[in-house]
Amino acid sequence: MRWAGLLVGLLAAGCGESSSSAADFGEELFQDARLSESQFNRFSCATCHATTPSPAAGSLLAGHTLHNTAFRPSWWGGYETDLLNAVNFCYVHFMRGVAPLTREEPKSRALYEYLVRISPEPQAPALPFTVVKDIMEVPRGTVRRGAEVYRAACQDCHGEPHTGKGRLTEQASVLPEVVNDYDILFPGVPQSLVVIEKVRHGQFFGVGGNMPLYSLEALSEEDLGALLAFLEL
Repeated sequence: MRWAGLLVGLLAAGCGESSSSAADFGEELFQDARLSESQFNRFSCATCHATTPSPAAGSLLAGHTLHNTAFRPSWWGGYETDLLNAVNFCYVHFMRGVAPLTREEPKSRALYEYLVRISPEPQAPALPFTVVKDIMEVPRGTVRRGAEVYRAACQDCHGEPHTGKGRLTEQASVLPEVVNDYDILFPGVPQSLVVIEKVRHGQFFGVGGNMPLYSLEALSEEDLGALLAFLEL
C-alpha cells in the first residue's frame, strides 16, 4: 500500500513534485523485486548492482556499480546510448518485465531521480563490458579460491552448495547438482562447458533460465576456473 500511495502522490503532484521525494521512491524501487510486476520475478536492481563507488568487499556482482551511471555516454559496453533502454534491458530480460518501462511512468521518473542522486559526476566515463564470445575450457584454479568466488558471485541467488539453502528463488538451480541433468538436456556437451556458457552468456543462446551474464570485468577467467574447480567440474 505504501507504493500505491507514493505513486498517487507523484501523479497528483505532476511537474511540481520534488526530485527528493521521487528519488526516495526510486531508491525503494531499486531495492525491491516488485519493480517488475511479474509474479515470477525475484530480482531487484540491487541483486546485480552496487550503488557505491566500489562494490562491497567480498562481492562479485554481475553488473557494474550504478554510482555515477546517470550521465555516462553509454551503457552495456557501448551497445546502449539511452539510459532508459539500458534499464529496460535488465527489466525485460532478467526481471521478467511484461513490457518495457516508458518515460511517462512514475516508476521511470523515480528511478531516474535516484540514479541522478547517486551520480555526482556530470561527465562520468562509460564503463567497459566485455562479453566472452567463444565458450571454451579455462584453466582450473584452486578449490579454496573457488569457494570464495561461489560465496561472492553465486550464493545470493543459488544458495548454499549441494542444498540450495537460502537461495533467492526455487527457480534458481542447486549447484553443482543441476549438472546431473545436462547429459540429457545438452547431449555430447561437457558439463563444464554448459556451466561456462551459462556464466558468460546468461539466458541467451538457448541455454535457458533468466540468469544475468558475467562479463570479463565482473568475473575473470581465473576466478571462473577456480569456481569450476570448487564445483568439481
